[in-house]
Amino acid sequence: MDKLPLFSVGFLTFLTCIWPSREQVDKTMPKSFKDTYPSVRVIIDCTEIKVQTPSSLTLHSEFYSNYKSTTTLKGLIGISPTGSVTFVSALYTGSISDREITRRSGLIELLERSDGGMADKGFTIEELLTPKNCTLNIPPFLREKPQFSADDVKKTQEIAKLRIHVERAIRRAKEFHLFDSIVPLSLFSSINQLWTVCCILTNFKGSLF
Repeated sequence: MDKLPLFSVGFLTFLTCIWPSREQVDKTMPKSFKDTYPSVRVIIDCTEIKVQTPSSLTLHSEFYSNYKSTTTLKGLIGISPTGSVTFVSALYTGSISDREITRRSGLIELLERSDGGMADKGFTIEELLTPKNCTLNIPPFLREKPQFSADDVKKTQEIAKLRIHVERAIRRAKEFHLFDSIVPLSLFSSINQLWTVCCILTNFKGSLF
C-alpha cells in the first residue's frame, strides 16, 4: 500500500504562510548558528503519536512503527534557527521512513538554492537536496573507521547541541496533553488539524533559547 498522508488539506499553501524568507532567517539567526552553520534554514525531526490498532491486517502493517513497536501516526516538524516552528507536515502512517516522509511532505519544495538543513543521522536525504544545491548537516557516520576523529567528535557535539531544540519544540507540542492517550480511530478525521494547531501554538510560548 502506498504510504500517502491520511489527510490532504492544502498544506503547501498553509506552510508557505509560516515559512520565513531567507532574509528573515539570516536577520534573526543566533550567534551559535552564525558561527558554525550559517546556511541552515531549518532543523527537522520526526515524531510519532500512538493510535488505536486497526482491525484490518493490511492497515495494521501500514500503521505499525518498528521504532515504537506499536501503531502510530508520524509527522515531520521543522524549526528555524531561532527555535520557531516553521514547518509541520501532514501525518503519515507510522511505517513510513524519515527519508520518505521528507520527500512527500513538501519541505524540499520550500528550500532555496544553497539553503542548509540540519537533522539526525536517520535522515539520509542528501540526494533529495542535491538538485537544489542544498546541504545537509548531520552527525558523521563511523563507517569503516575504527573510531571517530577529533573533528568528527567536535562536529557531532556541535550538531547535537543545536539540533536538540527541535526535540524541545516537539515536546512543547505534546505538552498540550491532547495526545497522552492512544488516539481512537474515530478521531482520524480531525487529528491532523489538532496536531498542526498544537505545533503552531508552541510559537506563542516564548523562545526556546
